[in-house]
Amino acid sequence: MRPKPSSVDAYLKDFSGEVRKALDSIRATIREALPDGEETISYGIPVYKINGTYAIYFAGFKSHVSVYPIPPGSESFLKKIEPYQHGKGTLRFSLVKPLPLALIASVAKNGRKAARARTTKPKR
Repeated sequence: MRPKPSSVDAYLKDFSGEVRKALDSIRATIREALPDGEETISYGIPVYKINGTYAIYFAGFKSHVSVYPIPPGSESFLKKIEPYQHGKGTLRFSLVKPLPLALIASVAKNGRKAARARTTKPKR
């Protein structure tokens, strides 16, 4: 069992090859989609936070990469992510196919909306 990383750079350092390339692409995509996101580590994996709460996590594995959680979205959005759903809240992307970076950007942006909704108190 490896120690928990202290930063996203430390997390990424443990990966090489196609997994590292995919993780770097996901990181760059999220950074562009969420320029206001705070990049940190939570539960041992990279997370981008908005208003102090999670918007999107990502992680690397031997034969795939994943993004969590699946945020709410339009019917069209939910149809687009359907082929990548793995379990209740995970999107899994194979390393043998090109990453759907535009879709990952949409997941990040929908995650931002969900994070803001969780942290914005309704006015009375």
